[in-house]
Amino acid sequence: MQVHSDDLRQRVAAAYATGQFTIGQVASRFAVSTSFVEKLLQRQRISGSVAALTHRGGPRPRLQAADRHRLAACVAAQPDATLAELRQQLVAAGSPAAGQTVLWQTLQAMDLQHKKRACTPPSAAPRA
Repeated sequence: MQVHSDDLRQRVAAAYATGQFTIGQVASRFAVSTSFVEKLLQRQRISGSVAALTHRGGPRPRLQAADRHRLAACVAAQPDATLAELRQQLVAAGSPAAGQTVLWQTLQAMDLQHKKRACTPPSAAPRA
C-alpha cells in the first residue's frame, strides 16, 4: 500500500462513514485507488486506526553477528579460500548452512575480499 498522509486517510474514512458515497466514489473524489480505500476501511474495522504501519525493517540477515565474526576469522586465516571452502569452514564451526550468494553478499557488506575462482586458468596468450 502506498504511504498516504494521515490526514488523507482520515478524510477518506470520514467520507465513507457518512454513508453518502460508495467506495468507488470516495476513491475518485480523493484520487486514490479503490483497493486503497478497501484496505483502509478494513484496517479501520480490525484495528480501529487508519494510521500507516511502520516499516518493519525487512528480513533478518541469514548470518547473525557471531557467524559474521566466524566468517571474518575464516577469511583472515585463509584469504585465498573460495566461497565453497568458506561455507564448509563455517558449517564445521557450527554456523547454519548458508548459500554462496549469502556469503558473497555478507563479505561485500563487511568490505572483505574473497577468491572468486577455484583456480586461475592459464593465459592463452604466449609470454614474451
